Amino acid sequence: MSVTHHPVFRVFIVLASLVVILAGVKASQQLLVPFILSIFIAIVCQPVIRLLEGVKVPKWAGVTLVVALIITLGFSLASLVGQSINDFSKDLPLYKNKLQSEIFWLTEKLASVNIHLNKEQIAEHFDPGAAMSLATNMLSGLGNTLANVFLILLTTVFMLFEADTAHKKLYLMWDEPAKHINKIDEFLKSVNNYLAIKTVVSIGTGLLAGTLCWIIGVDYFVLWGVLAFLFNYIPNIGSIIAAIPAVLLALVQISPSAALGLAIGYVVINTVMGNVVEPKYMGKGLGLSTLVVFLSLIFWGWLLGTVGMLLSVPLTMVVKIAADSSDSAHWLAVLLSNQTEVEEEAESHQIFDTEEE
Repeated sequence: MSVTHHPVFRVFIVLASLVVILAGVKASQQLLVPFILSIFIAIVCQPVIRLLEGVKVPKWAGVTLVVALIITLGFSLASLVGQSINDFSKDLPLYKNKLQSEIFWLTEKLASVNIHLNKEQIAEHFDPGAAMSLATNMLSGLGNTLANVFLILLTTVFMLFEADTAHKKLYLMWDEPAKHINKIDEFLKSVNNYLAIKTVVSIGTGLLAGTLCWIIGVDYFVLWGVLAFLFNYIPNIGSIIAAIPAVLLALVQISPSAALGLAIGYVVINTVMGNVVEPKYMGKGLGLSTLVVFLSLIFWGWLLGTVGMLLSVPLTMVVKIAADSSDSAHWLAVLLSNQTEVEEEAESHQIFDTEEE
């Protein structure tokens, strides 16, 4: 066996190629992120376009109407949140100082019960105010991406007009078109279902969180409501990131009891919306394991920034469906699958003996 055909050599070549590709994606992030965002916007808008075409609305009119709606909602959201972000950023140093004072007060209370902590080390290694600025920094990163709004919308419009032609092109590209196109249709249906349900749940989460902050009396309650809405798209840790700055602000602005009440309220809201409402309508979901969802959040966030975190689940689904369509990469699709899909495939291959002895 020659060296070039040795399995170890092939694995090395694949890994080296993967590193080069990821480095290229990372380097071209500013160009790729708006393009990826355009793809998912077009995927979400396509069913609406088809619905309008079903009631005899010309395609150009349907696309214009949908794009106008996106622009209206986008600018309304930007104007609503932009001023709150600016005002909060100006007050952030004051809040950080107050929060530092609260931490020092807590260390003194702990010292009175013989729990001694070094104030200087806490100040040096632990900055509680950083948690408050984390969320606004992520919003700013998303805002920088959306600054390319003209490029994103223009790309989305062209994609919507080319959707039908693209379907025919894909059909002509493959030797077994029906198999691949069925996979793509399945993916598009799953993504539309996921994004639609996630959007409704996120709107509900944002409204409830914003209302809770308003009732307790926390400043910038609109900002925290929008933050809860947007970060609910980030699986597992998004709701935690959205809650931390609001809870810390309640601590320095009102009282520890108010912060505790707000934290409990956030837990209740996210438990009900994330563990009761969303699974009820999401059903089987997208077939990804919980561990894969969390790791994909870290990976896509590192590779594509805030937008990658927001779209981590659909992007991982693209990888899973692509791997599932290839015999040589089927193992990757199995690794990404959740327990239900693994058990179904195991039963289909009769791996486990289900008969009772």
